Amino acid sequence: MPLSEHEQRLLEEMERSLYQNDADFVATVGARRGRPAYRSIVLGILVAVVGVGVLIAGVTFQIPVVGILGFVVMFGGVLIAIAPGKRSIGAGPSAANPAAGSAKPTKASQEGFMNKLNDRWDKRQDGQG
Repeated sequence: MPLSEHEQRLLEEMERSLYQNDADFVATVGARRGRPAYRSIVLGILVAVVGVGVLIAGVTFQIPVVGILGFVVMFGGVLIAIAPGKRSIGAGPSAANPAAGSAKPTKASQEGFMNKLNDRWDKRQDGQG
């Protein structure tokens, strides 16, 4: 059963919104992060291992304050290890390449995408009908 004109307009409006939101998402999340900061990863792992040792010591000697302190140190080490490097802060797609900032799909890619969706829809309808 074909879509009515109103349903087609709603579908096109949702598609435009999806393209806009997806482009924003890709620009935000897919930004190049640069090289990993190996120094902070190693430091974070060492701090986390020391924290595990203090945690185990606190549990062994049954001193809750030492155990909690060990957990806090271990957690801090993990945060140090996963923190982004100083070089990658503020490095978005526009910082490396000004042309890369426009992540909006072109009209040709939208039409290709829509053709693929239409073909998949037709195949589904033929299989069910």
